[in-house]
Amino acid sequence: MKEEVFTFIVGGKAGEGVRKAGSVTARLFASMGRQVFNMDDYGSLIKGGHNFSVVSTAKRKITSHYINADLVVAPDKRSYDIHKGHLSERGIMVYNYDTVGEAEGVGVPLTTEAKKYPKPDLRIGVGAVATVAAVIGSDKEALRNLIKSEYPRDIENNIAYAMTIYDIVYPKIGNKFQLQRGDKERPIVTGNEAIALGAAAGGLDIYYAYPMTPSSSILHYLAAHDKELGVTAVHPENEIAVMNMAIGSAFAGAKTMVGSSGGGFALMQEAFSLAGMVEAPLLCYLGSRPGPSTGVPTHTAQGDLNFALHQGHGEFARIVASPGSMEEAFYLTAEMLDLVWRFQTPGIILTDKHMAESRVTVDIDAKKTRWPETATHSGGEYKRYLDTENGVSPLLFPPSKELIKWDSYEHDEMGVTTEDPSMIAKMQEKRNRKKKAVADYLTNMHTVNVYGNTGPVILTYGSTTMSVLEALRCREIEAMVVQPVYLEPLPVWELEKYKENSVIVVELSCAGQFASLLAEKVGIQPKAVIKKYDGRPFDPVELASRIKEVV
Repeated sequence: MKEEVFTFIVGGKAGEGVRKAGSVTARLFASMGRQVFNMDDYGSLIKGGHNFSVVSTAKRKITSHYINADLVVAPDKRSYDIHKGHLSERGIMVYNYDTVGEAEGVGVPLTTEAKKYPKPDLRIGVGAVATVAAVIGSDKEALRNLIKSEYPRDIENNIAYAMTIYDIVYPKIGNKFQLQRGDKERPIVTGNEAIALGAAAGGLDIYYAYPMTPSSSILHYLAAHDKELGVTAVHPENEIAVMNMAIGSAFAGAKTMVGSSGGGFALMQEAFSLAGMVEAPLLCYLGSRPGPSTGVPTHTAQGDLNFALHQGHGEFARIVASPGSMEEAFYLTAEMLDLVWRFQTPGIILTDKHMAESRVTVDIDAKKTRWPETATHSGGEYKRYLDTENGVSPLLFPPSKELIKWDSYEHDEMGVTTEDPSMIAKMQEKRNRKKKAVADYLTNMHTVNVYGNTGPVILTYGSTTMSVLEALRCREIEAMVVQPVYLEPLPVWELEKYKENSVIVVELSCAGQFASLLAEKVGIQPKAVIKKYDGRPFDPVELASRIKEVV
């Protein structure tokens, strides 16, 4: 069957291996040389509730999942009822006959067969993977190898169960969707894994974090691969300790990064401002989710934009950037590590749950990253806060015979506390000059991505860029997509050319924070702002319809 995008959905209760089934299926498609986008939707529960995983695949580049599926596997009645409305015109529903009973679709006794083995609830996800393998015509040996590599515990029982389900499904709908092989096999990573790898490739020494969805997996990934990557991962007692310990590590010369989400980052605000005062080169990761307060912990939003732009009290240079793809997340993290060390000021990588946890096939090359550069003391009397033309003072690290003093109070060039009005003004002006220095430096860098060259101008940023690009592909809409990579300083010099255009803004924010930023900094008054703020990312088909309505 000729196809462009094939989508698979598996639903079920938390604790039944639903997300695992999605990630394994994603790897199955990737092993065929196909490109993949895998998104998980799950509640803030350890067991129960309803989770589902969506895996969309194509031979071409794909930058979003599709909610209308060609194959749905529903292990329980709730999954059946929710996802029967997500079937595409050619879609097939495979359901658990033991929990659903007689229904429209293909019934398979997933539970009855699972009960022949220990811990039957954990087998259901394996059955979903076996169903996909049968429906796309994958041979049993390939399925056996996949289960062996992806489900290493209780391998023989998992394989036996998978083969049984495969043999039940194949005579009914086997080889229904004949997916063509793609051009080459690619690695598949989440946005957080790309950021962790980019930081390591950029010379990161130590990562501090207290777990908080959706940032937690960076800590877990770096801890699991500390020896291979040469990065130390530290889990302090709380977010306040995270930020203060990171500043201490930077003082000692370690390339340092911290990570959190909205609530945790709120606890870091005072120390973030401390980093501004002591001029600490510190890279921060902020994974946005719906707020305020605890909000919706396991879903997505771009409501932390203003929070990131104005993080910390007082006036000092902040650098904020937001990647628009997993590849960009990798390279941008290394680039940001260089910038915070080059200008000795804190910076923020801003993403959201959709970018952080979705899995995508990527093409990345660690050799294209660069290690941080910074001004260092070369001799003579050392002044930590030497007043320079661009505001950047030479660094010196212990052990040293020279006095190295980082001071949270206002200070003189040596770092000695002062309340002298002329020195206060001098240091304020020194730090403020970094803002211009950063902006001047960015004018010679790639700060804005532009896709296409005709049609209406669509301005977006972060993970929503992926949704917009896929929406244009799926409905063959001609448009120019403009994505600022850097948000502070905002590359006004690149964006001013669009002031006279009829601009559409797309973002995951109820208040339209990105549109407001463009109006304030650039003077862009959009024709329309397409917003979504229910905790879920855009579906490309839905978004394409909304874009067409505006156009």
